Amino acid sequence: MPAVRASRPALWASVLLAAACAPGLVPAPRPGVPVVASIPAPPSEEVAAALRARRLAMPVAGVRAAQVRDAFADGRGERLHLAVDIMAPRGTPVLSADDGRLLKLRSNALGGITVYAVDPEERFVYYYAHLERYRDGIAEGMPVQRGDTIGFVGTTGNAPPDVPHLHFQVARLLDARRYWEGVPIDPLPYLREAAGDGARVVSRTAPSQTQTQSPTPTRVGVPRPTVPVLEAEPRP
Repeated sequence: MPAVRASRPALWASVLLAAACAPGLVPAPRPGVPVVASIPAPPSEEVAAALRARRLAMPVAGVRAAQVRDAFADGRGERLHLAVDIMAPRGTPVLSADDGRLLKLRSNALGGITVYAVDPEERFVYYYAHLERYRDGIAEGMPVQRGDTIGFVGTTGNAPPDVPHLHFQVARLLDARRYWEGVPIDPLPYLREAAGDGARVVSRTAPSQTQTQSPTPTRVGVPRPTVPVLEAEPRP
């Protein structure tokens, strides 16, 4: 049987997405210049258990976790993706993955129209990027419940204009005053486990006396807001 080849539009879409959807666009590494990004250490047993208990919901309506490609460790020039991209038609509702509150509504050149939200204990920050617009009536500080619509899938920021998707990142919150920073955690295994679409998440166990201590988690920031908060609801 001949091999199935991807269509040219699908191939170009994946190339454009890999090039654009990233914490930041950077030049290709120069010869002899080391890559300055690393995959964060897996979360501790305690942190993993806390995130597993949140039972994260798929943040895009109509999409199953099993349909989402694992792109957490994908390269983006000198950086790593450290998030998942959830493909959906433009205007598809973006849903809150957890209970909690909306921390910040921001716009920046990379993520476009974005939402930062936190869980009730403020242990985790959820970053939703490339929105087409916000849902009418949302505001910073308002409580949200899992499954509430907070916006709509789009291509704002550095997303390819013909590849609408949600860039979704989860990070352990280290300092609420610097909410755009934290230790990213691959959300896909937790989304799949909560939906029954994958095996149970296996956490990092505490090292024994004969084991080497795991490296210190890498603190990596999602795009820092570079544009003042939007005063009015953006329109498509």
